[in-house]
Amino acid sequence: MNYYVTTSIPYVNGEPHLGHAMEFVMADVLARAARQQGKPTIFSTGTDEHGGKIAEKAIELGLQPQEFADQMSQKFRDLQTALNLSADRFIRTTDKGHEQRAQLIWNAIAKDIYKNKYVGWYCTGDEEFFTETQVKANNGVCPDHNRPYEKIEEENYFFRLSAYGEQIKQAIASEEFEVVPKSRRNEIMSVINEGLQDVSISRPVDKIEWGIPVPGDKTQVMYVWFEALLNYITVLGYPEYQDYQDYWPANVQVIGKGILRFHAAIWPGILLSLGAPLPKKLYVHGYVTVNDQKMSKSLGNSVSPLEVIDAYSADVFRYYFLRHVPSYDDGDFSWDKLAAAYNGELANELGNSVQRTSAMILKYQKGVIGDIPAPEHDLAAYAEALERCQFDRALDEVWRQVRGLNQYIDEVKPWQIAKEGDEDHLREVLAYQCSNLLEIADLLEPFMPDTATRIRAIFSAGVVQPIEGTLFPRLEESSATPAA
Repeated sequence: MNYYVTTSIPYVNGEPHLGHAMEFVMADVLARAARQQGKPTIFSTGTDEHGGKIAEKAIELGLQPQEFADQMSQKFRDLQTALNLSADRFIRTTDKGHEQRAQLIWNAIAKDIYKNKYVGWYCTGDEEFFTETQVKANNGVCPDHNRPYEKIEEENYFFRLSAYGEQIKQAIASEEFEVVPKSRRNEIMSVINEGLQDVSISRPVDKIEWGIPVPGDKTQVMYVWFEALLNYITVLGYPEYQDYQDYWPANVQVIGKGILRFHAAIWPGILLSLGAPLPKKLYVHGYVTVNDQKMSKSLGNSVSPLEVIDAYSADVFRYYFLRHVPSYDDGDFSWDKLAAAYNGELANELGNSVQRTSAMILKYQKGVIGDIPAPEHDLAAYAEALERCQFDRALDEVWRQVRGLNQYIDEVKPWQIAKEGDEDHLREVLAYQCSNLLEIADLLEPFMPDTATRIRAIFSAGVVQPIEGTLFPRLEESSATPAA
């Protein structure tokens, strides 16, 4: 059974932030878990690079839009490398293949495209149109970008999204197209119930030049939000490549809650018009705050994902954002919370169980483990949590085992058995501890791949292979938080 997972593709107008990095590792967990189960897997990510905001930023920096996009796209690639991502594909919307395939898709849904005059409010910061109600509620100024909305009157192409509202609603209701969590499903159902409006899918070239030309009309370019959505199938070589036949529909598409309408209404509408199946699941995560405040330049509270990775490691970053940010809600990052999780859970609980077990086998059995029994734990709750994209719950299950193992060591007291000279019993006990740790390593593989590899390297050969120091050296408070 083939498996296909995607992230949304970040817009390259700004630096990669914690939310991007969290989304990348969430999708990576799903991809690694699928591969662990022996499924042929494609994990795709990339960058969204057209539109007025990119052109505007490039001019500000004295660059050509393509130069600016190249520089910014590389930053996202570098972050993914630093996070130890196992992505198979990285698509850029400026790739020639994407541009050509986007034009093919435009022609394929031409029956649902028409030209019309558009009058409305627009914010270049969002690359999005807003209703009269939204504009009035914000007193005519975009709250996210602190700039007045522009009143725009222009001729655009429209996609007949209104024709697909009922079908999209039925697909979500029947879970043929599953939106998780339920709160996001309810949110999009309420939008659809109000009636889906046709959407503008182009901009005049005299307003925005930086975009994919509309086939057969040199005066228009595709609206960035429309063509960016197409990346999920253009990256598979839609329509003629075997990968498209073998891997679409996606098993899971991972997105942030701010782009729900695009992915749960507009994207399904495009696919239905194309006669293509809808994704099986749309997993929608929340936002990340820093010290319980929204990240912003004015507050100066932005934290770069690379700062966290450099101060700790990719695995520690992955652990914190997968376990301590609620999978179905917003979450918070602070250096203090990270230090507490590192010292209390990683160093004191997991690191300690590895250290104690390896030290006792070296001390009492000259490093020889003996026959390691098969693990006995019921993993149904872990598997179900992963299936439902509840990464925090899946890691809670792993930690139930970690804590259970430490409790077992404290209660059985292998050192006492060694004193009593019962070698057979001691060998059984220590082999059981190894069995637990190897199972924990398997469960951690999708979440903390380096840690899983290191645990296996210590115990899997039948003879303990010591590592230098410990898995997670305890950090002093002063070194746990980078200097401001």
